Amino acid sequence: MKVSGFTFVRNGVKFRYPFKASILSILPICDEFIVNCPESEDETLSELRTLQQDHPKIKIIETAWDENLRRGGRILAHHTNLALSHCSGDWCFYLQADEVVHEKYLDYIHTCMKKYHPDRRVEGLLFKYLHFYMSFSTYFDKRPFYRREIRIIRNHRGIYSYKDAQGFRIDNRKLNVVLIDAYIYHYGWVRPESTMKEKQKHFDRYWHDDQWVEQRYRHLKKIYEHVEGLKFFTGTHPAVMQSIIAQADWQIVPDPREVKITNPLKKCIHFLEDRVFRTQIGEYRNYRIIRKDPGASSSSTQ
Repeated sequence: MKVSGFTFVRNGVKFRYPFKASILSILPICDEFIVNCPESEDETLSELRTLQQDHPKIKIIETAWDENLRRGGRILAHHTNLALSHCSGDWCFYLQADEVVHEKYLDYIHTCMKKYHPDRRVEGLLFKYLHFYMSFSTYFDKRPFYRREIRIIRNHRGIYSYKDAQGFRIDNRKLNVVLIDAYIYHYGWVRPESTMKEKQKHFDRYWHDDQWVEQRYRHLKKIYEHVEGLKFFTGTHPAVMQSIIAQADWQIVPDPREVKITNPLKKCIHFLEDRVFRTQIGEYRNYRIIRKDPGASSSSTQ
C-alpha cells in the first residue's frame, strides 16, 4: 500500500500559514508528498525547496495562478486537483496549508488505511475537526465551523476536489466514507489580528467582487467576531507546531465570561445538539458515512 500526501500553498509566508508544519505532520506515513506551489508573492517556493532538501519525499510542482477562476472559490479546488493529479499512491492524504495532524494519531490513521484498503466500497476516510480561533488555547469543534471533513481519499481518477476545496466528490455524488477517531487541527483563524484581516480580505475575493470586499473591510476593525461558544483547549498541540506557538506573543485569549453563550436561542440550539440530537442541526455533509471505525466515539480531545 502506497500513500501520497498532497496540498497546495500560495503566499504561505505572507499570510503566516503553518504550511511546513502541515506537511511534516503527516510525512512519516506518506511515501511521497506532492506540493503544488502556484505563483506566489513571497518566499513560499524557496521555503518549500529548503524543506525538500531535508525531505526528498517532497515533490514540488509549480503552476500558474489564473484570476479568471476566482469566482465561487473554484480556483482552490482547481489547484487541489492539480496536486492530486500527480499522486501515485493507493490512498491520497490531503491537508490544507493551515491543517496539521497530531503525531499521536499517525499509527492509527495508517492502520485505518491498511484496514480499509481491500474494501472498495470505502472511498475515503472522514476526520473530526478542532478549529483554533483567536489563540492556540481556544477552539470551536462545531458551528460556526464544520465538525467533519474528508481528508483521505482513494486514488481513483473519478474523485475530485469539490467546489471550494473543502471536500471531495466522484461523478458528482458524495463519497462513501468511514468516520475515524482522529482529529485535524485547523489553525486557519490563529494569526495576529492585522495579518488575519489581510488574509481574510484576500480570501474573500474568491467569493465576492472587489466592490463588496472593499466595502466590507473599509471600516472593519475587529476580525475575531464570533467568540460565543468558544471552548478552552487543555490538550497538547502537534510537536511540529511547538516552535510556532512558542513565538506567538500576539495571541488574544478571551475571558471565560466573553465566550459564555447568553443568547436564549443559541443556548437552546446548543442544548438540543449536545444533549438530544447529538449532531449539528442543519449541518452541511458532503459525504455519506457507511460505517464508523470501532475506535470512533465522542472521544476527548485531551
